[in-house]
Amino acid sequence: MGIYTELRKIRARVLYGWVRHKPLPRGRLPHGLEAPLVVSLTSHTPRFATLAATLRGLLGQKVAADVIVLWVGHDDMAALPEDVRALERLGVTIRATEDVGPHTKIIPALTAYPGAFIVTADDDQYYPPGWLGRLVAGYRADRREIVCLRTHLIRLDDQGLPLPYRKWGFEKTGGDRPDLVFPTGVGGVLYPPGCFDADVTNAALFRELAPKADDLWLYWMARRHGWIFRRVGRSKPPINWPGSQEEALWKGNLGQGAGNDQQIERLVAHYGFPAPDAGSERP
Repeated sequence: MGIYTELRKIRARVLYGWVRHKPLPRGRLPHGLEAPLVVSLTSHTPRFATLAATLRGLLGQKVAADVIVLWVGHDDMAALPEDVRALERLGVTIRATEDVGPHTKIIPALTAYPGAFIVTADDDQYYPPGWLGRLVAGYRADRREIVCLRTHLIRLDDQGLPLPYRKWGFEKTGGDRPDLVFPTGVGGVLYPPGCFDADVTNAALFRELAPKADDLWLYWMARRHGWIFRRVGRSKPPINWPGSQEEALWKGNLGQGAGNDQQIERLVAHYGFPAPDAGSERP
């Protein structure tokens, strides 16, 4: 484990230098979807040092998005480094918004780009050139399915409610229970237009129920609207940039605070657990 971890760190350092200086491709492929394609992410001051590398990776995708939008809280805008600002000339849209924690990666995009396909990305990692194309290729227009590249499997207790998060099947798919496939946003998720319950943009609710777990909130909102998640291809561990994990959310959600379990309990108390009735063909 120690050798494997060290090798991943070395690879991350090599990729970080390569992405920052690699020329961006020309003549990228059209996505071919029936509506605009938006790649949406957020960042804040502790991640700004490596943010440009993530954005250059998104600009370097073989399949071109119509918009790459970075959402930044009003208080952090003045701290954006020049290497990030310079990428506006190359196609990155930077927009100031209310900071609603991890939900900032998608909630303002749902309002600003209604009717678009929205792909969420994180601000602290390497996205290889074929990343976006894999998501687009996995989409099925005739199915109520949201495609993603990394998933866990929700495991249930005797009452049909989620077990503690640590007991879920990590890096698993659903088998005969596709409704229990849970997306981890770190890998990238493609959300088609109209896949969410109307509550999805209700800031008062997600701040109360799941303030630090956008993945949980989006799972509930999609399942309540009759959609399931499907993993495309094999799940691969993320490659995070050196020094980017000091304030990672997973440390509180999965670690000592058991933050995910507390937020799951609140979601179950408010909405119940979604019934396994999704995944049919679209009407």
